[in-house]
Amino acid sequence: MIAHPPVLALVLASTLSALVMVPTFVFALRLLARWDPSSGNEEQLKLEKTTYLVSTLVAFVAVVELASLAAFAFNADRMAVLFVGAMCAVGTLNASSYGFPTLVAKIAVFFAAFVWLVLDRTDNKGRDYPFILQKYWGILLLALLVVLDAALQLAYFLDLKASTITSCCGKLFGDAGLGAGAELAGIEPRLALVLLFGGLAITIALSFGTARSRLMGRLLGLASPAMFAIAIAGVISVISVHVYEQPHHHCPFCLLKREYGFFGFLLYIPLFAATGSGMAAGLLSALPARQSLSDVLPPLLGRLSILTISGFALFGGLSLWKIMASRLTLM
Repeated sequence: MIAHPPVLALVLASTLSALVMVPTFVFALRLLARWDPSSGNEEQLKLEKTTYLVSTLVAFVAVVELASLAAFAFNADRMAVLFVGAMCAVGTLNASSYGFPTLVAKIAVFFAAFVWLVLDRTDNKGRDYPFILQKYWGILLLALLVVLDAALQLAYFLDLKASTITSCCGKLFGDAGLGAGAELAGIEPRLALVLLFGGLAITIALSFGTARSRLMGRLLGLASPAMFAIAIAGVISVISVHVYEQPHHHCPFCLLKREYGFFGFLLYIPLFAATGSGMAAGLLSALPARQSLSDVLPPLLGRLSILTISGFALFGGLSLWKIMASRLTLM
């Protein structure tokens, strides 16, 4: 399986990202230990000059990792035809014990990269490196996640065998299945919708106040990942069955297939973007105020709020549209 062209591309991208992040991790440790903006010695000047190069490299890796999640999910769906018993990406991921851990790692990298890019952009707008230490703590975390993701993905693809007999999504997300997927599929539709649209209303309301209130921003930073979890539960329990118009088909991955108009991408892209921007707004609101960013931070928080509102509103609107347009009636 490792010789499959899309697999080679994913492995190459993740390997290069990891190789870039290893020396970056070492430099981040050095900077955190020796950064002294009040000093004008040679070492401090070298650190200040090098940080621009390091930030550029990390930003490049972060962008690659943002795209890697979508590419990994799309490739997993396309590879389903290679395995007996697989009908979608679930079967491909189930073909190895490293499949779903790799997906979880990629989701974690996505959000860490998204938030770091926002933090880096904010720090670059200040004349006195206002968030340089926080940014490099973020690099340490991002580097660890990128290396873990690369290792899990390589182990996953090396472990894939064409002779593997895997299971379809019905076993994981079916009513008679076991595990978290089956539990989410079994949530009562009315409860799922109340949680989904109630959570969207609360999160969007917090987004409107983020630019004016640091407390609202901090609350948004907590609400956004919680809303992401609620949204995924809503997709599994109630939205997916209305798209498929089958009461027992709860798979969130089949939404990515061509026969459903790649609706999953339309649904997940705004959800991931809204969650990432909400988390970034929460982090910026939680960091200490900096005088050099007094004119920069409010407009930036405003733009993050707009992205959060737009993404969650689009996700909610698309979900409601599919439920209303479906011929399936559950309630």
